[in-house]
Amino acid sequence: MLAVDPGLTRCGLAAVDGRPGRRVDLVAVDVVRTPAHADLAERLLGVGQAVEGWLEQLHPDVVAVERVFSQHNVRTVMGTAQAAGVAVIAAARLGIPVALHTPSEVKAAVTGSGRAGKEQVAVMVTRILRLPAAPTPADASDALALAICHLWRDGTAALAPRAGGPDVVTPAQRRWVEAAREARRVARPATASRAVPPGPPR
Repeated sequence: MLAVDPGLTRCGLAAVDGRPGRRVDLVAVDVVRTPAHADLAERLLGVGQAVEGWLEQLHPDVVAVERVFSQHNVRTVMGTAQAAGVAVIAAARLGIPVALHTPSEVKAAVTGSGRAGKEQVAVMVTRILRLPAAPTPADASDALALAICHLWRDGTAALAPRAGGPDVVTPAQRRWVEAAREARRVARPATASRAVPPGPPR
């Protein structure tokens, strides 16, 4: 899957491989930069071309984009929203599903706290992906955290042991697993007699 941490000056792109219940592996990560003095259309074109190149090369099954929220700096949030829109359109053109996650969701997924700082996020991303050092700049870590968040959104990945070491399980993941188990336990009597159609071919 591909994750996009949108931005005009720096746009983080991260591709990871994994499924709920399994460990997450790094495929590629990079930060696309556009000069602040360049024309807006040229900057958006640069971001769009970079995203399209990753999509064509990696063929991800889904694209996760960070949901943009209003900030005090309207000019900055507008540029971020425009970059996010470019990424969404690029995926839509290829028929690739798009998922949106808030910054708080991403932080909670990898650290257990929706208010975690960038350093905390980078530390956990490094541990989860078993990297020798934290990805830089911060936009790279943020994009990887977004990718991990999407893969762990149902919490089942918390059940996967870390190869060669202790499990990497955040408090948020533990809560998600417990909630998922409870939901399955409550829903089982009502759904046991219903036929479940097969999922789409992969």
